[in-house]
Amino acid sequence: MEILMSIIIGILFTSATYLMLSKSILRIIIGTGLLSHGIHLLLLTMGGLKKGASPLLGQHASSYSDPLPQALILTAIVISFGVTSFFLVLAYRTYQELGTDNLEKLRGKKEHE
Repeated sequence: MEILMSIIIGILFTSATYLMLSKSILRIIIGTGLLSHGIHLLLLTMGGLKKGASPLLGQHASSYSDPLPQALILTAIVISFGVTSFFLVLAYRTYQELGTDNLEKLRGKKEHE
């Protein structure tokens, strides 16, 4: 299972890097979202993909799962959702004011340069 998760994480990192190197603000925002999802999966995989009971008082089981990586990832998901929504609003407002989402045009460079 860890090998499959590693392949999925690699695909997410590769596609996020490709999208973040483009000139469109929307592609960059989607790339950062994919990168954050890849990091969440990486943290979950490094925390261990073990099967076990939840660590509750009074429950007797042979093995328990660690809830700390899951709690940290849940917090990171909420934070990345807030940052992504802020970036989307900022990009929409930039497009309304300037009429483009091309980073080269936003920097003031001409197309033939």
